[in-house]
Amino acid sequence: MIPTELKQKGYQVLVKELGQVDTIRFLQEMGWGNGDYTKERQDTLKNTTRAEFWCEIEEMRKEQKPT
Repeated sequence: MIPTELKQKGYQVLVKELGQVDTIRFLQEMGWGNGDYTKERQDTLKNTTRAEFWCEIEEMRKEQKPT
């Protein structure tokens, strides 16, 4: 797993367990947040189409729905 994948998976786990707001609060408390987020995000998404992006969003929404 490359560092970008590790960060993404870690963030997904945090969001799943804590929710978005508490995940951000947690990361701020930990003092994490160095680097250039915008550049990293552009690099991560540069080979992703809009269709793929929205497909991932839909998958995350399905996973979050209570059963």
